Amino acid sequence: MTARQTIGVVLAVVCAAGVAAGARQQAGVTRREPQFENEHVQVWKSIILPNQPLALHRHDFGRTIVALKGGTLDIVNAKGETVKKLTWETGKAYWLDKDPAGEQHGDMNRGTEPIEVIVVQLRR
Repeated sequence: MTARQTIGVVLAVVCAAGVAAGARQQAGVTRREPQFENEHVQVWKSIILPNQPLALHRHDFGRTIVALKGGTLDIVNAKGETVKKLTWETGKAYWLDKDPAGEQHGDMNRGTEPIEVIVVQLRR
C-alpha cells in the first residue's frame, strides 16, 4: 500500500468514526430532521424521545403523519398540561388539520420508547 493509499484509508476511518460519534450524539436528542421541501410541501422526520418534548410550535397548514415507530403522544400547552392525546400505530398514516389561530403546542412522549414519524405538511 502506498503512502497516499494509507492516508486515504486513515482519513476514511477518521471520517467514519466522526460520523458514528455524531450519530451517537444525535441519538439521545428529540429533534426534527428535514427531508424534502418544495413549493407544495415540507417534509421532515420527527424523533421524539421519552420525556424530551419538542419545543412549542404551531402548524398553519394541514399535514399527514406516517408513523415509522408508533406510540402515544401528548399534545401539551405552554404550561406543560396535556390538552390532547394522539396514538399512532407503526406503519399507519394519519391526517392532522391546521392548528387553531394563535395557538401553540408541544409534543411530549411519556412512553418508554422513541416515537418516529414522517410529517408531510402542506404549504397552503
